[in-house]
Amino acid sequence: EVQLVESGGGLVQAGGSLRLSCAASGFTFDDYAIGWFRQAPGKEREGVSCISSSDGSTYYADSVKGRFTISSDNAKNTVYLQMNRLKPEDTAVYYCAADNPGALGYLSPYEYDYWGQGTQVTVSS
Repeated sequence: EVQLVESGGGLVQAGGSLRLSCAASGFTFDDYAIGWFRQAPGKEREGVSCISSSDGSTYYADSVKGRFTISSDNAKNTVYLQMNRLKPEDTAVYYCAADNPGALGYLSPYEYDYWGQGTQVTVSS
């Protein structure tokens, strides 16, 4: 059974940092890409960043480039999202997801079947 468990969310002031973790189990870590997505109230879920566990390729949404960094520890089957210079508009529930993305691309939530339960990130102004 595929399981993804996020942790590390919380309340932070604008300009601060948080590191999210996504612990994965139930599948061969190298077989899937792991993505981070977020959903703010009243908005659609959007792709934030993704990493291909097999070759380490990374992908970022334009809104987070230069501020967020995705990384993976294959020995721990864990993917991290380091979020720096946070802004109030980064406030959302953050989810990690796993799958082999297809034609819609690595940052499309429609390409992922396996999801964690989410962790809340709140950035105060």
